[in-house]
Amino acid sequence: MHQSGKHLYEQVAEVVGNMVQQGTLRPGEKVPSLRALSRKMKVSVATVMQAYLLLENRGLIESRPQSGFYVKVSRERLPAPRRKRNRSQTPRKVQFGNTVETIFALANRPEVVPLGVANPSPALLPLPALNRAVRDVMSRESAHAVSYDFPPGVPELRRQIALRSADIGVDVNPENVLITNGATEGLMIALQSVAKAGDVIAVAAPAYFTLLQMIERLGMLVVEVESDPDTGIDLDALASWLGRQPIAAVVVWANFANPTGALMSDENKSELVSLCNRHRIPLIEDDVMGDLPFNGERPRNCKAFDTRDTVITVSSFSKTLAPGYRVGWTLGGSYHARMMQQKQLNSSATSSLSQLALARFLKDGHYDRHLVRLRRAYQQQVQQLRFGIAEHFPPGTRVSDPRGGFVVWVELPAQIDSQQVYEKALKAGISVTPGLLFSSTGRYNNCLRLCAGHPWNDTMQRATATLGQIVTQLAR
Repeated sequence: MHQSGKHLYEQVAEVVGNMVQQGTLRPGEKVPSLRALSRKMKVSVATVMQAYLLLENRGLIESRPQSGFYVKVSRERLPAPRRKRNRSQTPRKVQFGNTVETIFALANRPEVVPLGVANPSPALLPLPALNRAVRDVMSRESAHAVSYDFPPGVPELRRQIALRSADIGVDVNPENVLITNGATEGLMIALQSVAKAGDVIAVAAPAYFTLLQMIERLGMLVVEVESDPDTGIDLDALASWLGRQPIAAVVVWANFANPTGALMSDENKSELVSLCNRHRIPLIEDDVMGDLPFNGERPRNCKAFDTRDTVITVSSFSKTLAPGYRVGWTLGGSYHARMMQQKQLNSSATSSLSQLALARFLKDGHYDRHLVRLRRAYQQQVQQLRFGIAEHFPPGTRVSDPRGGFVVWVELPAQIDSQQVYEKALKAGISVTPGLLFSSTGRYNNCLRLCAGHPWNDTMQRATATLGQIVTQLAR
């Protein structure tokens, strides 16, 4: 015991606690490892461990299994966005300008800080293992790799997807798995298979802007069903729409929704499937973020509660493994045959080399090991982004608190125009996605979607601070 009367572990805890309080260690960052700090402070590993447990009890740091200790993010500083009521009582056409095209065009410009497009950084992807899989395929199956593999796709990849589906309670025959060019094509052929021009599609709002673009291009109409930023689509509001309006299909993100990060409970997923069944309406779910929970098991999707084969699940490897491979899939249930026809009309086939490489990657067990690291990275990056927003944005800002994925929904003070934020940020070399794109009504004009798909570094930190300055200036 030191002459101050404090135990040695309390002295260590005081040093680390001061680093947190002074901002030397920032929320979401990993604190020094037990061995590193024991060497630095010339104390035992057991003493450091005792100090960290004390700091954890005080709420300053938190332990993460197989990862270590991290500075805890104060959720009290980050209130959640409010649910916005939809006052529109009629289906609407969707109309966008060229903002979406500009955002995607910026994705490959290295000088632009990528807070706008929901893509994972190549630095987070298992490139050596993927390259080995490609080389192995080209050496063993070169003829197959350069040939068309017509729908439904490479058998081994479909088998691997069926096996992974079984892990979350979805019993699917590999023959009923359809490989697509990413989830984007999967959504498109799902809509084409259940609806036609002039039909009304119900979507959870705020809604992914690419989905709204598809509805626009297909000549369909949209009704936006309000949703909670934490728990997803409002089932009472959906039931009200279904009771008074002919709806051709319902589209949701049940797991870590884009753009809010909302996660529906199993109870609500089951009720949603039952509600659609009662009205004999197909349910389309986009599950591309489902493999990315921060803690616990992978959540079940709506398909796991489907007893009548009327749920269409769409997913891909774009957010987890290889965006450029453009490999997605659908579980179409009773609509599988129609979706096969649409796939053949839309694109004939998906890259055989990409399918074969991913099948090999999954079969060898690399995917699950990769997901452990990726989930950990996304969790840390989301926390750091949220703290950066809390630190630099003006009072009145609200931020979603996702439990998985890597998108964050930011509600700015009511007077802020997100289009102006987008334009000023672009001039500063920062890409963001204005909230008005996530609705056909413009009711999210004071919101932004920001993405944490890239490792947090000084560039990301400065960009977040600059973005906060832009919003603060507009607020004045």
